[in-house]
Amino acid sequence: MDKSSVIYVAGHNGMVGSAITRALAARGYSNLIYSPFPPYDLTDQKIVADFFERKKPEYVFLAAAKVGGIISNNTYRAQFIYENLMIQNNIIHQSFIHGVKKLLFLGSSCIYPADCPQPIREDYLLTGELEYTNEPYAIAKIAGIKMCESYNIQYGTNFVSVMPTNLFGPNDNYNLETSHVLPALIRKMHLGKCLMNNDWQALRSDLDKRPVEGVSGLASEQEILKVLGKYGISQSEIHNPNSTIITLWGTGKPYREFLYADDLADACLFVMNNIDFSSLCPALLAPRSEPRALGPKIRNTHINIGTGKDLTIKELAETIRRITGFDGILKWDESKPDGTFRKQLDVSKINSLGWTETTGLQAGIESVYRNYVSDLK
Repeated sequence: MDKSSVIYVAGHNGMVGSAITRALAARGYSNLIYSPFPPYDLTDQKIVADFFERKKPEYVFLAAAKVGGIISNNTYRAQFIYENLMIQNNIIHQSFIHGVKKLLFLGSSCIYPADCPQPIREDYLLTGELEYTNEPYAIAKIAGIKMCESYNIQYGTNFVSVMPTNLFGPNDNYNLETSHVLPALIRKMHLGKCLMNNDWQALRSDLDKRPVEGVSGLASEQEILKVLGKYGISQSEIHNPNSTIITLWGTGKPYREFLYADDLADACLFVMNNIDFSSLCPALLAPRSEPRALGPKIRNTHINIGTGKDLTIKELAETIRRITGFDGILKWDESKPDGTFRKQLDVSKINSLGWTETTGLQAGIESVYRNYVSDLK
């Protein structure tokens, strides 16, 4: 990419898209374009086609997606598969139609089978059943990988797919109904600390910033306690030092790997500037006389992006407890699902290509929590 290239960041308001936008701006890329929602509904084919016709992007980062945690994935299954398929189909196809030089498609580590060997290599894709709670989202992302591969093979496009591990960072989703585990834990611990300290001003500030089911800081104490209780944040005895209880889903035993969003953005720019589809698939460059349809099978050209290190959800919860200063009680509701037991990525491919992460988990969470508290002031 040249500094003046027309670069489209789809999903620029989200955690990943905003991190990519910051990274591009910091490196001097000045011709960035976006499709804010509204008015741009990326599930609408005509809207996306018109956008590409007018803006004529040269490079595309496809970070737009409907995302959420285990509850929302399992609850809104139809929306997750429909919206994600439509968004990526429209953007990938219009990138082909309008001759985009390169597209980077962002997927997710949930594409892999629930019980695959650890760490997870790229070639484990489609070797077993998916984890049930996020199956619709995973199928949509797998379709995106295959769409990029298929367009590359048939049309000679340069569409590269990267599969990040679990992410966290600035502009994360802290909605208690739809957030992923790490931001949900940060917010629950913060709210729990405020409740235990009887700091109603801080509680109301948090709810004013991010209402929960319509309950803002203007609500009565009873209404606030009721909605917090629904999401596992409750009081026992008001003046007991351990009076606040936070109930978390599952056993806490599953392992998860986490990557700071700004590190992912750095990886995305590295791939966009240095890695082409042809370098991931040398078979495309090999001379042959037979029609392409009879050529070698081309699969699993996507790239895992992560740290290669994981920890249990209980360990994560204790880390966040220390960082936020929550001194109450953590309870685990083992009647609730754990999700996939482990999904640590094998990141040897991206490492061998020349990229590794730079932000440790502790430092990343500390930075995120400082930003979270600062945003409430």
